[in-house]
Amino acid sequence: MKPETFEYHRPGTVDEVLELLVELDDAELMAGNQSLGIIMSNRLSTPSDVIDLGAVEELAFVDREGDAVAIGAMTRHRTVERSALLAEVIEMLPEAASQIAGPSVRNRGTVGGSLAEADPAGNYPTAFTALDASVHLRSREGERVVPVREFVLGHMFTDRHEDELITRVDVPFDAFPPERSGMTFLEMKPAAQSFPTVSAAAAVRVDDPTGRTPVVEEARLAVANVAETPLHVPGAADAVEGEPLTDGTLEAASEAVYEAADPADEPHADAEFLREVAAEYTRRSLRTAYERAGL
Repeated sequence: MKPETFEYHRPGTVDEVLELLVELDDAELMAGNQSLGIIMSNRLSTPSDVIDLGAVEELAFVDREGDAVAIGAMTRHRTVERSALLAEVIEMLPEAASQIAGPSVRNRGTVGGSLAEADPAGNYPTAFTALDASVHLRSREGERVVPVREFVLGHMFTDRHEDELITRVDVPFDAFPPERSGMTFLEMKPAAQSFPTVSAAAAVRVDDPTGRTPVVEEARLAVANVAETPLHVPGAADAVEGEPLTDGTLEAASEAVYEAADPADEPHADAEFLREVAAEYTRRSLRTAYERAGL
């Protein structure tokens, strides 16, 4: 199939985008065209206008701002994957980016586009949920900042208003100083360029990385594709905090995720299998993050 006829717009600035969002009643934003083109070709979306953000260079950046890293909405996956700054302070994000599809997708896809798609199996929504990141949205009326955990409402559903544009994501790292923290993003995939069956994003801070049995001071965890949104289970983190990581605390964390998960049956993975994999990847990701904190 081919998409319905539409008008194509390629603004060069954020202000021009915001003007178009007000002027056009039925417009879609295109931030990398890794998903929108497929959806339109199947006529699951038939907008009258498409606003291509590819020329809005002010939205492509990775900058340190105090105890956070600001990532522009039009930053490509490849840029995140290769960012020396992110590798130093938030290693989970380059690791997550490196596992997105194949090179052609990573060269074109964007952080903002992935976040706006809000796929519960998506790498960025899951990593940002674990890291307590916030998304910035702008309209002609001003700017809003929304925690990613509240922004993602379900696949293709977010808290973005029709006249708003995602401009950046702020990812704090003050809770996880690199010298005594570890992070990881692990996923189970049926094939290299497919969506993950389940993935897990974990971060762990310890009291003394040189000790034989460091105590977990703080942990974060999010699991993908086992609920309508990336699954954030505070009980899993609570289970491992306050003592060294053990098989017992990992089992308690995995049990918390197993109980909280509410996946739907899929063609190649029924709900029970997904819950069991989520529990296993909870154990694996927390253990990997803990081991990295001691390096």
